[in-house]
Amino acid sequence: MHSLILANVTKHITLTDEEKTSFTSRLKQISVPKKDILLNEGQVCRAIYFVNGGTLRAYHVDRQDRETTIMFGVADWWITDMYSFLNQVPAIMHLDALENSEVLELSKENMDSLYIDVPKFERFFRIIVQNAYVREQVRVIQNLSMTAEERYEIFLKKYPQVVQRVTLKQIASYLGITPEFLSTIRARK
Repeated sequence: MHSLILANVTKHITLTDEEKTSFTSRLKQISVPKKDILLNEGQVCRAIYFVNGGTLRAYHVDRQDRETTIMFGVADWWITDMYSFLNQVPAIMHLDALENSEVLELSKENMDSLYIDVPKFERFFRIIVQNAYVREQVRVIQNLSMTAEERYEIFLKKYPQVVQRVTLKQIASYLGITPEFLSTIRARK
């Protein structure tokens, strides 16, 4: 149950057996059936999730009920509403399961105590947040400077494991285009 998350952690920090036990004892395994919601916009996000299997999606719904996909989460990825989680304020997005999924939940309370008991986790989560920030910064620049077709090509190359697990409508909402326009782009290939 913990082999994937421990492999993820050891990409950035080295843990003793005792530190591994300290970390894994703070995790809660959750099965999330397809279409179940982990977090609704407006709720305070009290946990960060590691995807052990399945596919999750974080998205925002605007005033016209249009969904914009912010991120996907597949096996070996972390997902949360970071704004709500870190600041303990109402969430600005929803998190739900696109297929039957297994996640490991690390609550804010357990994360804070983990930082005290195993300080190197501060380094680990700093790296995770930095990487996420860079990814989103690049995405904003791409959205401002590239065509939809270029963005789609980058998405296909960068996230092949996501493409096969989500709908074209969800990919279109991630790219900021309509599903019809995405179909036109795909037809030209």
